[in-house]
Amino acid sequence: MTQTSLTFSHDQAEAHDRITEMLRSTGVDLDESLLTPLQEDKNRVMAVTGKAGSGKTLLLAELVNALAEAGVDIVSGDWEGKKRRDRRTLAILAPTNKAASVLRMRGVPATTIHRILYTPVYDPEYERIAEWLAGNGERPEIEGLTDEALDRAHAFYQINKSIPGAMAAAGLRGSDFITGWKRREEPLDIGFVDESSMLDDRQFDDLKEIFPTLLLFGDPAQLAPVNQSGNMVFDKLPEPAVMNLHRVHRQDADNPILDLAHALADPELTFQAFEDMIEDISRRDDRVNWAQRVEVDLMARSPVLVWRNVTRIKLINAFRAVHGAPETELLEGEPLICDGIELPLKHRKKRLDLEARGLIKGAQVIYLGPGRKPGFSRLHVMGAEDPQVSAASIVKIEKPDEEEPFIPYAARMGATFLHGAAVTIHKAQGSQWRDVQVFAPDLFVAARMNRIEAGQPLWKRLAYVAITRAEERLHWVTRNRLSKPQHPLRVDDLRVAPTPLELEAQL
Repeated sequence: MTQTSLTFSHDQAEAHDRITEMLRSTGVDLDESLLTPLQEDKNRVMAVTGKAGSGKTLLLAELVNALAEAGVDIVSGDWEGKKRRDRRTLAILAPTNKAASVLRMRGVPATTIHRILYTPVYDPEYERIAEWLAGNGERPEIEGLTDEALDRAHAFYQINKSIPGAMAAAGLRGSDFITGWKRREEPLDIGFVDESSMLDDRQFDDLKEIFPTLLLFGDPAQLAPVNQSGNMVFDKLPEPAVMNLHRVHRQDADNPILDLAHALADPELTFQAFEDMIEDISRRDDRVNWAQRVEVDLMARSPVLVWRNVTRIKLINAFRAVHGAPETELLEGEPLICDGIELPLKHRKKRLDLEARGLIKGAQVIYLGPGRKPGFSRLHVMGAEDPQVSAASIVKIEKPDEEEPFIPYAARMGATFLHGAAVTIHKAQGSQWRDVQVFAPDLFVAARMNRIEAGQPLWKRLAYVAITRAEERLHWVTRNRLSKPQHPLRVDDLRVAPTPLELEAQL
């Protein structure tokens, strides 16, 4: 057992040692901090599975730190340093912007899977800043950028390890220093993938082509991807390649949300008994709220989680109505969900640019207002490292009992959006919010249908995923009612980079 594993539980220590042995076979010796050049002889895939609170993220973070200390370079979708023959690299990935941002908030420099498929082409002048920040060059002198701006960029990078974020701290936008994108032509080295329960077979195959060594981290209790027959990619791995973490560490901190999530494993637990448990906990712990209505002010930043599309559409229209949103336009601050990119093949370069900037299917976005060109929108991509973009937009507002959505604002082609005040629990996987509202009447319907998925009642899998999206507070909404807003929609809280005073405080 390595020295690092002394801080781990038994199952974490065993997983750490097995992963360390796999890495040693690829030429990365964590015990001796020795690296040998990559030998691309075969693919190695292992998985670490466990329910919420079992310590998967802690193990991932410790492995990332150990690899960095051994001299392995961490690469992301925003910048890669100069290539060396003996260089060993690691990329930490997540399926969505929000999932990647959750890791970054915990000090792990993660990026999205899609972002790693493409590499940015930097303007040569600003490339010098990236080289300097990464420790591969001298401090540059850039026309138009003051010493104070470079100091802000350097201070930001020391904390966040994000080149676009550091550029933004210096007052630059992505369009200033990134001139385009190109598909990755050469494979990388080691890949860690968080939230791997969300991967489908095609994404898994793409990752195996890019990374000779792949380590998956996933929760087997979540919902499997659509059209995967209830299976997750790590279910197909041979037994020795899958390490399951059993101990739930976060329960030691008396977390009532996790207590509820893990109570769902009881095969005798009924929906009524589960609701009784929630109501009982809510009386003695304000981290669980037995809610009589949906709080509309929370919907602007964290969507209500539902099972049925009909519920989602009704809640979205109620949200817009209570804010007085006209049918012909969007209000600044309305939440949206990217539903994909509608561009012909001849505009492939523009598609890559939008996707690389975070406008991938499922991305959460806040509408900031119309762009300078007709049909364009200014948008804030939640969780993206360079969050503010302007894009040709097609916004679809679905209506109850109507097959075709209403389109209040549209370009001829571009990024397509649905409203984001409510989303299905399936689409919420990989995301977390401080406050999460779960629409319980939908789960009651699922319970009455007695549907089974992957050997478990569907309502329990839905409840587990929905509950574990809450970072601090769970609101279990029991009635089909909506509160009145306490304040108008806002955008002033969406800030690209911290101020110099905030940076000094963080340092």
